[in-house]
Amino acid sequence: MPHDRPSPALAHRLRALRAESWPGVAITQKQLATAFGASSPLLSSWEAGKVPPPARLAAYATFFATRRSIEAEPYRVPDPSELTAEENAVREHLIGELAELADSGTPGRGFWYFPDRYDITIVVAQLTEEQMPLTPYTDPASPDHVELYTYADLDSLIELHGHIRSVNPDSQVHFRTATSLSPDDYTTHLVLLGGVDWNVVTTDVVDRVDLPVNQAERPDVSDAGGFEVIEDGRSRVVEPLVVRGKLIQDVAQFYRGVNPYNRKRTVTICNGQYGRGTLGAVRALTDSKFRDRNEAYLRSRFAGHDAYSVITRVTIVNGQVVTPDWTSPENVLFEWPEGQG
Repeated sequence: MPHDRPSPALAHRLRALRAESWPGVAITQKQLATAFGASSPLLSSWEAGKVPPPARLAAYATFFATRRSIEAEPYRVPDPSELTAEENAVREHLIGELAELADSGTPGRGFWYFPDRYDITIVVAQLTEEQMPLTPYTDPASPDHVELYTYADLDSLIELHGHIRSVNPDSQVHFRTATSLSPDDYTTHLVLLGGVDWNVVTTDVVDRVDLPVNQAERPDVSDAGGFEVIEDGRSRVVEPLVVRGKLIQDVAQFYRGVNPYNRKRTVTICNGQYGRGTLGAVRALTDSKFRDRNEAYLRSRFAGHDAYSVITRVTIVNGQVVTPDWTSPENVLFEWPEGQG
């Protein structure tokens, strides 16, 4: 069903598709309406902000996926079976883009909404035997065994799983440990929590993407470690602040890019030097007080980029994580690509 709230961003994109898709070709509203089997006033209303139903958005995507739509008048919407592999890829990209723009006017959506409604898998590390507390809850042979007690970054997992489920009611949302992923899990939208110390999937993804950030593994828990970033050909290390064994400020990496195992899906990394940094990176886009401004920051800085990363400061007060505000320059320690704002 179409949404009640108008979407100016979608209206602008629909106008641009009609007017700018093919240089030297001026498609009128009447010509496009005829191809869609719609009235000119209805098409005009879509370009003024009214959100078309999904079937109409699919017609837009199919029409503008191939120039063969305008080979002869009256123009027509080809059957998807007529499209080449390349044209079909353009069509799928447009369907996803238009659906996302349509939902941008719907309350409750945001960064963590995946308009293609595909499966989403959140991946965490599993604690080693040395890291697990000695309790019946972590003993698989105990009647009181609780699987989640063996998971790393459990606070981040609970925070993010609930949020993603709430904004993606039509998607399957799973969580897995890094060592228990099935082949199919790798090809979903991946969300990786935790860094290269224990999450082997994070390690593999970072090795596969072109990112000027390197997280040094910590030889032991007493080593704070840090993120090595490359700026203007020079290397520097961004480190947490630990004073007399007390964590004052953590640093974390937030990354969104193309899933290297399935280029039609995404991968997102929330990865702190410590668990509190991971939670801070998660809450930057789930906390109701900050997520809108942080999403706006990402749009303003990285519009048009398929992949981007922010190294953020995460402040700890009385042991509690303070959600980072990325519009405050002191909280953004490094960004890649260099921001566009």
